[in-house]
Amino acid sequence: MQWINKLAEDYSSTYTSALDNVLQKIYDDTVANHPEAHMISGPVQGKLLEFISSLLQPEYILEVGTFTGFSAICLAKGLKPGGELHTIELRDEDANTAWENILSAGMADKIHLHRGDARQIIKELDYRWDLVFIDADKTSYIAYYEEVLQRLSERGFILADNVLFHGQVLEERVDGKSAKAIVEFNKHVLNDGRTEQVFLTVRDGLLLIKKKS
Repeated sequence: MQWINKLAEDYSSTYTSALDNVLQKIYDDTVANHPEAHMISGPVQGKLLEFISSLLQPEYILEVGTFTGFSAICLAKGLKPGGELHTIELRDEDANTAWENILSAGMADKIHLHRGDARQIIKELDYRWDLVFIDADKTSYIAYYEEVLQRLSERGFILADNVLFHGQVLEERVDGKSAKAIVEFNKHVLNDGRTEQVFLTVRDGLLLIKKKS
């Protein structure tokens, strides 16, 4: 299923500011060489992440799922002076690529890359998160959400990616464990009395969540 009209997607890209040279190269290299290139945030979503971070000027950002480092670099652009972004990647090969890209972006002093199981690493990071970006294995989204919500600052926001899951959540019958997990996650957040949220139909869907005042 084409969940966003291709003409509309191309039009939005045309009228969105271009990526800087480093991010464009990371994006192009990932699309050309990675067998799961569809997992990278697109240029429009990358700019949106940068804008949200710049508006919030967070001191501490958590990213669950580094992939090749594109989204981490976008998010880190909005950090307040002296701020830190902590990103977690399970797969060593992707972590190695991400670190090379982080170095090429000149952000090794801002971005801390953790390797391993995010469900455990999140518990070990003693920070109050001002911004969290969840973009990892879909079957663990609820677990990630519950863990980071406990550590979310009062002004903090959670961004969950792929909440349309390639349009599969729109099907009358949802098949596949990841698609089913996203459906359950979306319902879980909707029914959570502690938070409120807005569902953005950007790329593969972004859910923006904050604690209720």
